[in-house]
Amino acid sequence: MFGEVLTAMVTPFDENGKLNLKTAQRLARHLIKKGNDGLVLAGTTGESPTLTLEEKIDLVDAVCDEIKGSGKILVGTGSNSTKETIETTKIFEQNTNIDGVMVVTPYYNKPTQQGIVDHYFKISAVTSLPIMIYNVPKRTGTNIEAQTVKQLATMENIVAIKEASGDLNQISNIHRICKNSINIYSGEDHLTLPMLAVGSKGVVSVAGHVVSQYIKEMITEFSVGNTQNAQKINSKLLPVYEALFMESNPIPVKKAVELLGFEVGNCRPPLTTPTKSTIESLKNILKEL
Repeated sequence: MFGEVLTAMVTPFDENGKLNLKTAQRLARHLIKKGNDGLVLAGTTGESPTLTLEEKIDLVDAVCDEIKGSGKILVGTGSNSTKETIETTKIFEQNTNIDGVMVVTPYYNKPTQQGIVDHYFKISAVTSLPIMIYNVPKRTGTNIEAQTVKQLATMENIVAIKEASGDLNQISNIHRICKNSINIYSGEDHLTLPMLAVGSKGVVSVAGHVVSQYIKEMITEFSVGNTQNAQKINSKLLPVYEALFMESNPIPVKKAVELLGFEVGNCRPPLTTPTKSTIESLKNILKEL
């Protein structure tokens, strides 16, 4: 439904920390041309916690106007408030150019598994948009268990999960018990190939900003049975993944995108600028590509 390679796009800011919509449009167009099947806007990599709702709306409108259906657009609408998530999702449903929403697990308040089910069921009931669940327990403090995913997959418009637990056993069990009722996407670049082996469909990527064509090639090689070629590509990509996560995401990737010629600006506080050693590593990695 959403394709194989989706990049969670950084949000460009100008020198004053305001949205840079022209650069957002230029970057979005570039990413689609480089082989991304779609983009996730206002997600973790897009610094959603520091964006206002008005900024998210402006960003999504600008990117949708630019790519005009040439790639899928998902919008991060999740929060740790069910009411707020519902309201935000309903606002973006009015934009007929988006293809779905990505809804992160409620963070900080640590709901039970039943609380997670209730949260997503209530969101699902108020929108016709396809929903991608986002499980990232290292950031949220709560894991969506495999049996919970099975319950959620019974809802017609809960169609995918971005799995960033890092637990291949859990991911294998999701595929085993859900079968084809939900599409699994890797939420960690370095686990994309292993997750393909246990049933995932693709990746929601950070590295897609710089190596989307190679990620796409790796997935294609794996899907046609050329596992050795896929492994070779994966080995080539591992240093890229490591460099992009030397510091908290999206600090390194934003600098990498800047080094590629896009004026995306710094991250908003409390995120910092990258260290000199991170910048040097990024420069070296980009030269090798």
